Amino acid sequence: MSSSSNWKIHDLGASRHGLIHWWMQRITALALMPLSGWLVFSLVLIDDYSYQNLANWIAQPLHSILLISVLLAVYYHAMLGLQTIFEDYIHPEWLRITAIISSNLVLALLLIASVFSVFKIAFQL
Repeated sequence: MSSSSNWKIHDLGASRHGLIHWWMQRITALALMPLSGWLVFSLVLIDDYSYQNLANWIAQPLHSILLISVLLAVYYHAMLGLQTIFEDYIHPEWLRITAIISSNLVLALLLIASVFSVFKIAFQL
């Protein structure tokens, strides 16, 4: 076995793209553990779930920053996970690439809309 084929086996390709992808999935999963705990705990403590009360909750700087952090981590983690599923289970290359690009565009648009909504509520625009 040549050294170049050995490199590809151990590091998932010369670009190490697979290794970085794998690490980013783990890092986003780790980040989501405390962020999800914070979100659930914070929402449980709210007495009144009216729009105005939730808007006031989101308008607090710490809450809006952490909420945007949750959104970024969730959407990036979803993007990585969907890409892995598409790469593993969609065999025609054109369909796999189309699925990855389409899902990334949809997730990017949803992330932009979500972050915009938090900004709009936080800054009362």
